[in-house]
Order: sequence, then structure tokens, then C-alpha cells
Amino acid sequence: MIKALNNPFDKNMKGELKHLKHYALSLTMNIDDAQDLMQETVLKAYRYKNKFVEGTNLRGWLFTILKNTFINNYRKASKRKTFLDGTENSYFLDSNASSVSNEGEMSFVRKDLETAFESLPEDLKSAFLMNSEGFKYHEIAEKFDIPLGTVKTRIFMARKILRTKLASYATLYGLEYTRGHS
Repeated sequence: MIKALNNPFDKNMKGELKHLKHYALSLTMNIDDAQDLMQETVLKAYRYKNKFVEGTNLRGWLFTILKNTFINNYRKASKRKTFLDGTENSYFLDSNASSVSNEGEMSFVRKDLETAFESLPEDLKSAFLMNSEGFKYHEIAEKFDIPLGTVKTRIFMARKILRTKLASYATLYGLEYTRGHS
């Protein structure tokens, strides 16, 4: 083992441990989980050190291993939260989901959705509704005898207004909006 510490890979690896620990902690937000993630990353790095190209960015390589390990562990943990019911119908049960829907809450949500939709100007509402029903942009343009760009703008504006009016529901249900996705 002493001989192994004298090679350049091991010396450089030792210098990166502090950075790996900080990165692992930023992902896991838990000291014990960060230690486990870091240990797993170092183990994989040594297992695959023959794939590392000397002279390239060791920290970047290690961070990639750490991030991929974190993502894979997260996916495994998510799958473990699903249980298979042993009854003859074999239902899947999600341990985090509520089995009872709240009709009162859904009534409020439905009312807010309808109110937000009805508040749209008529030209935006009609283009948005046709698009949500599956009509293509060019079909909507033909129906209203307007340019294709106008259709796209109306649908974009309708989405933007609805997104703003219904933002509290996105936060409540964990549906964060990211640019480029509707």
C-alpha cells in the first residue's frame, strides 16, 4: 500500500478529496450521505483508474463519477419506495402518495383553473384551446385566417398568463417551470 501512495494518480487523488467532500455535501445535504457518496466515488475511481487519461482534468473526472453515482443512487432509492402488493390483482403502491383524493381541494383547483382560463382575452383563449385540443399551428392559422407567427404568439402569451396566474399551484405540487419547457 505504501508503494501505491507514491504514484502520481494517488498523490493527485489525495489532493482532490477535500473538493470531492464539498461537492458530495452540496448534493446530499447530509454529512453521512456525503461521506458514503465520496467513499463510493473514490472506490469507483480506483476501480476505473485505467480509464483516466493522464494530463486531463482529474477533478472534473472525479466530479463526473460522483454526480453520476449520486443520480444512480437517487434513482435506486426512488424505485425502492414503490411496493408490490402480493394480492392476486398485483397493484403497485407508491409509499409517498396519498391513497385518498381530496375532492374539496380539487374543486378549488378546478375553479381557479377555470377562472384563469376565462380571464384570457378571447383571441388568446381560442388559439390556446385549439392547440390544447391537438390542432396544429397551421390549422389554427387557417381557421382564424391569421399568420402562423400570430398563432404562436397568442399561444405563448396565453401560456405565460396562465403560468403567472397559477404559479402558486406549480409551487404547491412541485411543478417548477424551467425555460424552454411548457
